[in-house]
Amino acid sequence: MLLDPFCGCGTTLVEGKLAGLKTVGVEANPFACFASKVKTNWDVDAEELLDDSRAIAQKTLRQLKRQGIDDSGLFQEVPDESKLLTLPEQKLKMLLSNSISPLPLHKSLVLLENIKNMGSKGLQEHELLAFANSLVFTVSNLHFGPEVGLGAVKSDAPVVSSWLSEIEKMVRDLRSVSERDYPDSRTVLADSREIGLHIPPSSVDAIITSPPYPNEKDYTRTTRLESVLLGFIEDKTGLRSLKSSLLRSNTRNVYKGDDDDKWVSEHKEIQRISHAIEKRRIELNKNSGFEKLYGKVTKLYFGGMTRHFADLRKILKPNAKLAYVVGDQASYLRVMIRTGQLLAEIGEALGYEVMGLDLFRTRFASATREQLREEVLLLKWPGEKVKGNGKGAKRV
Repeated sequence: MLLDPFCGCGTTLVEGKLAGLKTVGVEANPFACFASKVKTNWDVDAEELLDDSRAIAQKTLRQLKRQGIDDSGLFQEVPDESKLLTLPEQKLKMLLSNSISPLPLHKSLVLLENIKNMGSKGLQEHELLAFANSLVFTVSNLHFGPEVGLGAVKSDAPVVSSWLSEIEKMVRDLRSVSERDYPDSRTVLADSREIGLHIPPSSVDAIITSPPYPNEKDYTRTTRLESVLLGFIEDKTGLRSLKSSLLRSNTRNVYKGDDDDKWVSEHKEIQRISHAIEKRRIELNKNSGFEKLYGKVTKLYFGGMTRHFADLRKILKPNAKLAYVVGDQASYLRVMIRTGQLLAEIGEALGYEVMGLDLFRTRFASATREQLREEVLLLKWPGEKVKGNGKGAKRV
């Protein structure tokens, strides 16, 4: 059994399944969890998916044509915006301004409604995931770098053809795996700091994952547009609930009452880093609400990872191997955080054996003008240890 406890949209699970491994993923972001479930569900007839989607596309194009809208996305006169479909105000407020222009949004909502109404049972989830992918990467105005932001603002974009293109990619992939059977894969919507509640005890042989790093990347923004349109986030209350279930890795999901920092209260190096960040903040006169949380979120992050490693022990088989891709960070006022080394120390204190901390790659940090290490932390869980020898030995 291969586990990815921070599985995102399921890349590790897909590769594990292709390699003939039984896989399970845990993910707290509901859209990413949905994407992972769909990407590992290969019990779908590719030809039925293609036919079903083409019928939806034809109906959508006819509807748009009756409205005087051409979906080519080229040199079209933009209709009166008051006649276009849009999102409720509370949903629009959750999106990055100009994430998607009015006309592409209208066409997307027409297509989405037809997918929901016409999509056949067993096929609809794949059609919705294709919709999300085309929405974000072709239809919207979003640009993805270190953080999500705006690219060129487009007054129009082809919606139906972009969606069908994503469907065709899925169909090709499904055809490629149709000739043989693959092991089961499942994805659980859950907080990886409480993983023992969702995975059976002593069931996992190996872990390959890349958890969040301590930085200012808000992972909910990366999937915000598709999460809102598909209904995974309905309002700010739902957004807060989502953020509360995530490992605290940035200041935008820190809340009153968070206490994961108590797990590292006696870790001298983490306490030193937190104090160094706060000292530099005061020296630089940085007084925004987020900047005041930099030291706190550093402790919350490593405390949350400590909770994760501690709870993980319940579900690991003896001699289970773990690989964590992690990166050094200097996002908080250029104070260096050696993420891999600190997690290695935490793991060792919890009874894991550190097998290695191997350089994966380096990346250039514009803030510090230096190369930061991304590493693979390799751990082994030896299993329960025995105190004493022979009769009466105690397991700890």
